[in-house]
Amino acid sequence: MAHQIGYFVGSLASNSINRTLSKALIKLASDELEFTEIPIKDLPLYSPDYDADFPAPARALKEAIEASDGILFISPEYNRSVPGALKNAIDWGSRPWGTNSFARKPTGIIGASPGGIGTAVMQSSMRSVLSFLDAPQLNAPEAYVRFDPEVFGEDGEVHNEGTREFLRHYMDEYCAFVQRVLAATAPGHIGDKHPDSSK
Repeated sequence: MAHQIGYFVGSLASNSINRTLSKALIKLASDELEFTEIPIKDLPLYSPDYDADFPAPARALKEAIEASDGILFISPEYNRSVPGALKNAIDWGSRPWGTNSFARKPTGIIGASPGGIGTAVMQSSMRSVLSFLDAPQLNAPEAYVRFDPEVFGEDGEVHNEGTREFLRHYMDEYCAFVQRVLAATAPGHIGDKHPDSSK
């Protein structure tokens, strides 16, 4: 049975190059993964005032994260950091305190930019956030994509063989990482309570 992967596109732009990248990644991914986008555009700004009663978009977001076997973040870099809309979604997913939906979810981070460093600083910021949230991360290969519109078709086709193979390799590594993390966190492994401990 395929692993269910929820993915975030960190841009709200209708013509986002990272949405184009997401289509390419899904096309190149193994059949062992199935993908569902987790939308972020309708979320209000997070406030602890909502903790007692989350609005519907935030409840749907947490349910989608919890229904996913793994999470993939496909995002631009804004001002050398994580886009505000994506950080807001992460804040919603981690709250209220004690209900962090990201815990133990195997994650991958990738992003495209017209510039040469291809979202490297954003990804560094994201790694700090995900570490705090106890979300295991695929650390290698790193994937900082310089977006060329002649290489990426709107339908997700990649017209450059080298780029296509690099992205396919990234997705193969992410698939293997998801499988390793899920096996390591299966019930009965080190860190879980012994079945008799509550008697």
